Amino acid sequence: MKLPRCPYDVRPAAEMAANGRMNAGSAPARLTIPGLVATVRLMRRFALDDRDIGILSVLSREGRISKVALAARVNLSPTPCWERLRKLEDAGLIRGYRADVSLAHLGPHVSVFVTVELESHRAESFQAFERAVSVYDEVVACWAIGGGYDYLMQVVTRDVPGYQTLMDEMLAARIGLKRYFSYIVTKEVKSGPPPFGLIHAAQPKD
Repeated sequence: MKLPRCPYDVRPAAEMAANGRMNAGSAPARLTIPGLVATVRLMRRFALDDRDIGILSVLSREGRISKVALAARVNLSPTPCWERLRKLEDAGLIRGYRADVSLAHLGPHVSVFVTVELESHRAESFQAFERAVSVYDEVVACWAIGGGYDYLMQVVTRDVPGYQTLMDEMLAARIGLKRYFSYIVTKEVKSGPPPFGLIHAAQPKD
C-alpha cells in the first residue's frame, strides 16, 4: 500500500490561539497552509513564468531527471534551464529532493488518518500536544485543522494492533487528547504534487 502524502506544513493551532485567531474553548478558527502561502508569495516576488512553473511541475514528479532532459521538457537549452533551476532553489521554492519510497515493497504496514479533539483549547494545551506528537515516529504527519476537530494525524504502523497500542500509549501519556476517530486507508486512489500552474495563475496581479 503506497502512503498518501500531503506536502504542506500547517501552522500549529497553539500559534493561532496565541495570535488571537481562536477563542478559548473553541475549535481552531481556520486552516492555514503557510508553505503554500509562502510559495505563492515567492512566485509573485520572482515573477515566475510558464517555464519556471514547468520546471517545478517536472521536478515534483521526477526529482532525479537529468538537467539535459529537464531542459528539453521545458523547451530550454541546458544553460538557461540550469540558471532558472538555481534561482528556484536559492529562492526557497525548491526545498529539497527526496525518494518516494514504496512502503508496500518495504514490508506490511497500515496507514491511518486520525482526527483528534483535545480536552482544552488553551494555547498551552496545543503546545503540549504538539510537543508530545513530535516524539512519535509512527506519526508521520500532523496538521492543525478547522472545523469540528483540532488536529488531523497521519499514522503508519506495522498493523492495526500496533496502531491501537500507539493510541493507547498516547491516551495514557495524558497529553490532552480527549477523543479520536480512526480512518484506515484501504487503497490509494490518487497521490501527486499540487497544481502549480493553477496556483500561479490565480495569484493577484500587481
